[in-house]
Amino acid sequence: MLTVESITYHRDQEPILDSVSLTLETGMVMMVRGGNGSGKTTLIKLLAGLLPPQDDFKVKRNGQDFDPREPQNQSRLAYLGHTLGIKDDLTCLENLEFLAHFIGQNQDQNPISSLEWVGLDGFQFTFARRLSAGQRKRLALARLLLCPAQLWILDEPYSNLDKGGIALVDRLLQGHIDGGGSAIITSHGTIKPDVSKHSEILLESAA
Repeated sequence: MLTVESITYHRDQEPILDSVSLTLETGMVMMVRGGNGSGKTTLIKLLAGLLPPQDDFKVKRNGQDFDPREPQNQSRLAYLGHTLGIKDDLTCLENLEFLAHFIGQNQDQNPISSLEWVGLDGFQFTFARRLSAGQRKRLALARLLLCPAQLWILDEPYSNLDKGGIALVDRLLQGHIDGGGSAIITSHGTIKPDVSKHSEILLESAA
């Protein structure tokens, strides 16, 4: 589904990533592991088109050149980072309706069913600013469930979640790959995705 060759990135003349390459197959979750400063978030943001590349590197999706910064490609991926992108002055339901208005929605889901799926049934009209950290993460995960993109790019999806939330992420990932999707996720802890097909790469500090 996605191949990447030779990503290199520097910040203030210090190397962050040094010729990182990876191959993500359809129906697979790839976990990018590494300690603080190893470049996990930088890699994720480059693949999501949120950072401009400093050197030429090749990205192909289904065998075709793929530039994640191009507007037509943004709808083909879903990104979840440390900043969840939740609007505090909207209700949970309004947050999902806002997303669906701009990028469409998975034909098997709607805002109400997505909230129910992640355990936020009854929170439809609760303003996002009143949610706990774990509930906010669940709302962000509901946005993933609603999004029609086949490629998920997730930075620390297990953070701020209890055991039930961690299991929820695994169910989301398994359902996504069962439907022919793929995901790249990061982690610096010991949690690994409990899904049927996954791989792992380890980033070492390039400094």
